Amino acid sequence: MTDFVFDDSDLSAAQANRIVDDTLSGSDDGELFVERSSSEALSFDDGRLKTASFNATRGFGLRCVAGEASGFAQSSELSAASLGRASDAVQMVKLGHDGTMSSPPRRTNTSLYPDIDPTEDPGFADKVSLLQQIDGFVRALDPEVVQVSVTLAGSRRAIAILKAGGHRIDDIRPMVRLNISVIAERKGRRESGYVGIGGRKPYDEITDPSVWQPLAREALRQAQVNLTSVDAPAGPFDVVLGPGWPGVLLHEAMGHGLEGDFIRKGTSAFAGKLGERVASPGVTIVDDGTIPGRRGSLSVDDEGTPSGRNVLIEDGILKGFMQDRLNARLMGVDPTGNGRRESYAHAPMPRMTNTFMLGGSVPQEEMIAELDDGIYASNFGGGQVDITSGKFVFQCTEAYRVRKGKIEEPLKGVTLIGDGPKILQQIRHIGNDMALDPGIGVCGKAGQGVPVGVGQPSLYVEQITVGGTA
Repeated sequence: MTDFVFDDSDLSAAQANRIVDDTLSGSDDGELFVERSSSEALSFDDGRLKTASFNATRGFGLRCVAGEASGFAQSSELSAASLGRASDAVQMVKLGHDGTMSSPPRRTNTSLYPDIDPTEDPGFADKVSLLQQIDGFVRALDPEVVQVSVTLAGSRRAIAILKAGGHRIDDIRPMVRLNISVIAERKGRRESGYVGIGGRKPYDEITDPSVWQPLAREALRQAQVNLTSVDAPAGPFDVVLGPGWPGVLLHEAMGHGLEGDFIRKGTSAFAGKLGERVASPGVTIVDDGTIPGRRGSLSVDDEGTPSGRNVLIEDGILKGFMQDRLNARLMGVDPTGNGRRESYAHAPMPRMTNTFMLGGSVPQEEMIAELDDGIYASNFGGGQVDITSGKFVFQCTEAYRVRKGKIEEPLKGVTLIGDGPKILQQIRHIGNDMALDPGIGVCGKAGQGVPVGVGQPSLYVEQITVGGTA
């Protein structure tokens, strides 16, 4: 049996282990991260196959940690000579340092996703045929449809993490995703709708007609709703947030602020508040990388630590943070399985996996009935947050004005403005309809993007500032 990540190279696992031992001697931590991946993306636009890309990559990242400092080198050339040069470079960080190597990650037999290669099955012709079917289906739904864009993407990442003393962790990570975008036109006005689905699963779990046909209808529905939207008002409003994907607001507004590096450095708005009330009673937020098949899940993180279910806020009280190995060691706590990197070419850092709020007991219709003059925001686009202050700005892609408890006209240009620590304490009601997002999240931090999951129940939030266009 061949060693997949080292196959077809002049570097063997035994050679790599010897170089790792030499590199990390006298340091506090580090690893060799070896990756071999394949990926594809097919895009169907304007009734034809527009692009088809296929990529294969392989390389390594070598890290040596001494105190707070890290030496990191990476290369797409997997060879003994290249790894030797990387070793010479990263060892500079430990000059004058006499450390004790941290214990390696504990072993796990857990596997949260199947060992499959989406780029091989089904075949190319079948994938193109699927895109044609979706395109034709959407166009036949309504004559207002003027453009359909469909993208199908899949990848397989095989990784090996080599630690000092011959400790090794392997993981094979599949990922698939289907996106459908629709533009509809009415009386010269054009608006769009978008849906997506994905996860660490086979293609057939997202490409069956029973899955994609409802998605296609939903994309068209969003576009048609937007065709009737009016300019949004501006000012403070009580807002009901829908379940599922709107949890991306919590991801940005408080999730990053609970990552160990920002906490250790004191740059987070949540620094120094462990054990204190930071949210309304009933608010419990977890980061859970152990949910099988989810986009943000990992059997082991990118340092080899098994993923976990980490309670961040429990009943409004701040309980914990998300940690990689470096920040956990410096803070005197255990790593939580949140050390992540975009690829072999990047060093790991604390990152979220699947971050969501647990459900409560209030039906969404009761929350909306309480809105005298407010906003119901059912879908979200992108947003930004300042970690230090917690201030955020988020765009809503589907929102409605609510008057006297009745959902009325759809709105365009709704922007929610606030700060994370404050919004957590403005939650009046927590819904009984908790849902995770459909598997479309990508999180950016320090120039690195990683797949993540979000989720929440419907939430009634008091007095959020709405930046409108009216």
